[in-house]
Amino acid sequence: MVNLFSLAETAKDCELCPLAKQGRTQVVFGDGNPNAEIMFIGEGPGFHEDKQGKPFVGAAGKLLTQLLGSIGLRREDVYIANVVKCRPPQNRDPKPEEIEICTNQYLFSQIEAIKPKVIATLGRFASAVVLGLKDVSMGRVHGQKFKREGRYIVPIYHPAAALHSRANLEPLYEDFRKLKEYLEEEPEIVQEIETKAEQLGLF
Repeated sequence: MVNLFSLAETAKDCELCPLAKQGRTQVVFGDGNPNAEIMFIGEGPGFHEDKQGKPFVGAAGKLLTQLLGSIGLRREDVYIANVVKCRPPQNRDPKPEEIEICTNQYLFSQIEAIKPKVIATLGRFASAVVLGLKDVSMGRVHGQKFKREGRYIVPIYHPAAALHSRANLEPLYEDFRKLKEYLEEEPEIVQEIETKAEQLGLF
C-alpha cells in the first residue's frame, strides 16, 4: 500500500536524476485531495511552480481553476501533479532518463495511492507518457476516454494552449464538460488503449 505523504517526504530531497542539480528551487510533488476521483497530470513545473512548490500556480493554473469551477469542482476536490517533479532548465522538455526515473519513482506510485477514477492528462507530452505512447495528436484524442489498467485516461488540451490562442478555449471547456460526464457515469467496458490508439493511427 503506497502512502502518499511518505512518498512526498521521500521526493522532497530527491537527487536521482540530473534535474536535481540543474537549478531547481524545490521538488514540486503534487497538490490536492489524496482521495480525489479525478487526477490531473501535466508535463513539469514552470518558474512559478518551482518557486511556490505547487503545480499549476501561474496563469495556466488560474485558468485551470476556472475550468474546474465550470463543472462545479474546486482545486481542493482534485489532485494535480506533473510527469516530472523538478523544473527542467528553461522549461525544456524532460529527457527520457528524467521521465523514466520520475515516473517509476513517484508518478505511478501517486496514481496507485490516489486511485482516481479518471486521469486527465494536460497536453501532448503528459498524454503520451501516461498512455504509454511515443507521441499523440491532441487534435485527434482530446476529450476522448481510454482505459488503461482499469482507469479512464482522458487527454485534454493544456490550459496554456488557450492562453496562446483563444481558439483553443472552447474546446478546452468542452473537454472539461466531458470529464464531468465520465466522472458521473457508471463503469462500462471501454476499449483498451492499444486497440483505440491503433484505430486512431497513433502508433
